[in-house]
Amino acid sequence: MATVYDCEDPATRPTGLAAAAAAVRAGRLVVTPTDTLYGIVADAFNARAVADLLAAKHRGPDMPLGVLVGSWSTIDGLVGAVPPVARDLVEAFWPGGLSIVLPHAPSLAWDLGTTRGTVMLRMPLHPVALELLREVGPMAQSSANVSGQPPATTAQEARDQLGDSVEVYLDGGVCASGVGSTIVDLTGETPRLRREGAVSAEDVSRVVGVPVTL
Repeated sequence: MATVYDCEDPATRPTGLAAAAAAVRAGRLVVTPTDTLYGIVADAFNARAVADLLAAKHRGPDMPLGVLVGSWSTIDGLVGAVPPVARDLVEAFWPGGLSIVLPHAPSLAWDLGTTRGTVMLRMPLHPVALELLREVGPMAQSSANVSGQPPATTAQEARDQLGDSVEVYLDGGVCASGVGSTIVDLTGETPRLRREGAVSAEDVSRVVGVPVTL
């Protein structure tokens, strides 16, 4: 049976975060608020948990999961190399609504779906998500909704769609942005915009020094 914790209440937030951390470590699914939308998360290195996350969303491995991180430095252990343009984007927009796609480190034992050797990374600007990440480490993530259905901006909207497939719901109120992150692909010779969301293409282009388009 899923449990919802009010993380806007200082009295219940520590209990909720502890329950969420225990759930992630046990290979269970958790829903957490972020600065963009609510996300469904799991241990990125637990193949069964990742498979359960995809199943909860009614989604196949052809739509791979991203990874949330709790600090800038975490990405150094997850990718083969961090090019200067990635550092510039991280410094400009993390924590925040920008996801970057890079080749992942070949030594990593994870299966996030059909990634073709890449990983999408983001550091969210939300205290609840950051506290959980700093407790358990990188987490596989996707928006907390069934694929094809509206994304969730509240914990209740997430629970209405995902139900008891998730063990712990962390309720942080209404998400500030209400739109997904902007995704920038850095695997090619020049940065490419995969999706425009919380960060404008104009702002990304200003940081990287060239026009970034879809």
